[in-house]
Amino acid sequence: MSQPVVAPYGSWKSPITSDLIVSATVGLGQIALDGEDVYWVELRPSEGGRNCVVRRTPDGTLSDVTPQGFNARTRVHEYGGGDFAVRDGVVYFANFSDQRVYRQSAGAPPRPVTPEKNYRYSDLHLDARRGLLFAVREDHAVEGREASNTLVALDADGANEGGGRVLASGNDFYSSPRLSPDGSRLAWLTWSHPNMPWDGCELWVGELDAGGAVVASRRVAGGEDESIFQPEWSPSGVLHFVSDRHNWWNIRRLNGDGSSEAVHETDAEFALPQWLFAMSTYAFASEDRIVCAYTRGGDWRLGALDTRSKRVQTFELPYTDITYVRAGGGRALFRAGSPTERSAIVELDLKTGEPRVFKRASDTLVNPAYVSTPRAVEFPTTGGLTAHAFYYPPRNPDFAAPEGELPPLLVKCHGGPTAASSSVLRLDTQYWTSRGIAVLDVNYGGSTGFGREYRRRLNGEWGVVDVDDCANGARHLIERGEADAARCVITGGSAGGYTTLNALTFRDTFRAGASHYGISDLTVFAGDTHKFESRYVERLIGPYPERADLYRERSSINFTDRLSCPVIFFQGLEDKIVPPNQAELMVEALRRKKLPVAYVAFEGEQHGFRKAENIKRALDGELYFYSRVFGFPLAEEVVPVEIENL
Repeated sequence: MSQPVVAPYGSWKSPITSDLIVSATVGLGQIALDGEDVYWVELRPSEGGRNCVVRRTPDGTLSDVTPQGFNARTRVHEYGGGDFAVRDGVVYFANFSDQRVYRQSAGAPPRPVTPEKNYRYSDLHLDARRGLLFAVREDHAVEGREASNTLVALDADGANEGGGRVLASGNDFYSSPRLSPDGSRLAWLTWSHPNMPWDGCELWVGELDAGGAVVASRRVAGGEDESIFQPEWSPSGVLHFVSDRHNWWNIRRLNGDGSSEAVHETDAEFALPQWLFAMSTYAFASEDRIVCAYTRGGDWRLGALDTRSKRVQTFELPYTDITYVRAGGGRALFRAGSPTERSAIVELDLKTGEPRVFKRASDTLVNPAYVSTPRAVEFPTTGGLTAHAFYYPPRNPDFAAPEGELPPLLVKCHGGPTAASSSVLRLDTQYWTSRGIAVLDVNYGGSTGFGREYRRRLNGEWGVVDVDDCANGARHLIERGEADAARCVITGGSAGGYTTLNALTFRDTFRAGASHYGISDLTVFAGDTHKFESRYVERLIGPYPERADLYRERSSINFTDRLSCPVIFFQGLEDKIVPPNQAELMVEALRRKKLPVAYVAFEGEQHGFRKAENIKRALDGELYFYSRVFGFPLAEEVVPVEIENL
């Protein structure tokens, strides 16, 4: 074996290229079972970011259900999810371009079952007995007025000219319509401004008549300060749900007297923040057995919960990220990944415990010698508290750094901000580590997976706690001699972009940064975003305009005089969540200050980049920017970005 080439950190030649990352790579989403067939959603960057529903039959045959020209993606809440439902081989899906629901049967073209109106539909749930589709409907009919959200019933085969029969209305948001096994009751979740579903929501049950109308309903769990996730009926009709009433999201069941009890109580999370519809972390394999995913310390596990003994038996699996759990016929299906394996659709034989991969996000193999496996880090932060992160050291067997040189550090802050980083293999992280750049992926206070109290650290403190945790995580590594303080950078998208810009403005830890569709002016965001998040910042910052002072104090756009380092911006020009003016205002301010700045805008992209060429451009552009700022040579040519004032 040849000796490693000595070369500066950042300049190592890597086989993990941006072309490799986007080639034949798909995003894997919502899973559904229909008898022996398995369905899921694939996001395909190579097809312009199209969502396609895919079917796998028992013989292993894969086929596209959604034909070319159709994109199975709803825009309810803008983030979507719950894009399709299936029964007996017939698929119903929301089409992105017109937001109508289509019926797709074998051998026939898709046929619309909702009208050409300004309606959007999500979280489709079939009632085969009545021939109905229960759905969340978002009404955008009145220009300039906030969209109206309701729970509706659609004729599964009709024209639904009225847009569906309203079953529940009056609150700001609805989700998760779930029909009891005997068809007599419908459960759903609902909440109102300024709450997000992980702050507090309510679980309701409605009695249905023969036509599927709700004739009586009552709240059975939840409230302003209790978050409920994924209502699910057992085969015998006992309603289960996940609740955080005792700090941790644990599975509970409803008793006959209206009370509820924990099916298993532990210091672990059995839920996720409901950014998307149709998220699922558990499913009934039988009346007495629940297959469930849970996280503790940032890593996910899969277990079987005995509802009689209330004990969980954990499966010995290599995965650390598990979601979209479904079960039936002696098997469980889920999406899973690990620090050495990219996400995949996995089947688990519940008798043998043996997993089988149905579909990988990419079939491209990466030599494990180039893969940096993360180390979970708990580090001290402001107020005598600790915060969490995953640390990825540089790794490339072909290269070694000059003696005494410390690696640059890229601090990643996830979006949401109520989300979480996981340790699953991400080639866009390995892109950096295989070039000699260390990565710290921070689960700052406010992240999920560490209990409700940790999640609520961000309430009233957004732009402070998250920034402190990212800066303190970087300092922790610098003090340990694992990173170069002079080449410490920060990057993030959406809310992570907000944290990035605030860290660059209000702290002196970082020497450069990259904002991917990040927020720079909270006052603009407060009045210029979509309904789902339009009041989110009230809990994270304070009411507006009553606390306009806080919005000003925590908006980097107002303090560009404090900025003294280079920044690159990436922005989708059709972004409705964080509009382009958020980036453009900041770029202009940096231009005026004569600081190095670059702005890369993408036509046709929304919140997050879906097209392969733009994903590639953003990765390579950010690397090029740092190479020019810090003066290290690149091992391969990339398309340069224009950097002003350098």
